[in-house]
Amino acid sequence: MIIRALISVAFAVALALPASAEPLAKELFGAQRQGSEHRPAPFGSYAKGCVAGAVQLAETGRTWQAMRLSRNRNWGHPETIAFIERLSKKAARQPGWNGLYIGDMSQPRGGPMLTGHRSHQTGLDIDVWMRPATNLRLSRGVREELSSISMRRAKGAYVNDQWTRAHHEILKAAAKDPAVARIFVFPGAKVQMCNDEKGDRAWLNKIRPWWGHHYHFHVRLACPKGARGCVDQAPPPPGDGCADAEEWVRNILNPPPPDPNAPPPKPRRELVMADLPTQCAQVLGSR
Repeated sequence: MIIRALISVAFAVALALPASAEPLAKELFGAQRQGSEHRPAPFGSYAKGCVAGAVQLAETGRTWQAMRLSRNRNWGHPETIAFIERLSKKAARQPGWNGLYIGDMSQPRGGPMLTGHRSHQTGLDIDVWMRPATNLRLSRGVREELSSISMRRAKGAYVNDQWTRAHHEILKAAAKDPAVARIFVFPGAKVQMCNDEKGDRAWLNKIRPWWGHHYHFHVRLACPKGARGCVDQAPPPPGDGCADAEEWVRNILNPPPPDPNAPPPKPRRELVMADLPTQCAQVLGSR
């Protein structure tokens, strides 16, 4: 009741203040501890949205464990929970894996996070650890201290000796899932998978190189069917994307000279409620 009252006051104050003085959306969403009592629905885009009726991923399942439980970021749309169940079962069939360690998903009502991700706002993003989930009986305390394992070498241009065929197969299984829109992984991993895949290569289109993502890979689901308020990301360009990944690697190994005429990057403005879809106020203000 206290949080709801504070939110109501925040909305009232926001109407009387200029945009620069509005409460930050991340502070309002970061204060929520439970999902909203709505029918499940994502609203907005992955980096500017929220999620109604989110479901909390069980801390431990038969083939997964949620990590860093103190963050309370193991929430998502029901289709996200179902995807984790599907993929973790497939991962458990790989040598040396009993399932998956699941990192950040979304906050209980999505929205901007207090720290970290710019995306993960609609309950449709999942970070999957690269560390093989050999032990699915980790205590809550261990899950706060244990870290994943980096797979990169030479600043992400190559995989290191921790990379295995099992990583390839798990990423392949994720990419072939119809619910998945794209997967972010460091450039060297994409190039390695391009070199190693000898069969159907269509699934490689969904594997996209991106900075970081060597301790985990980031799965992004497409908007669920019928989710009218959800905004999909533009689809990847046609083809397997391997040439693009190879260009990333070349630029890592031999960085192009900086453009002296490039304008300085503009600082990112923190989001306020007025930046989010109108449905997010209802998501935030409900029980």
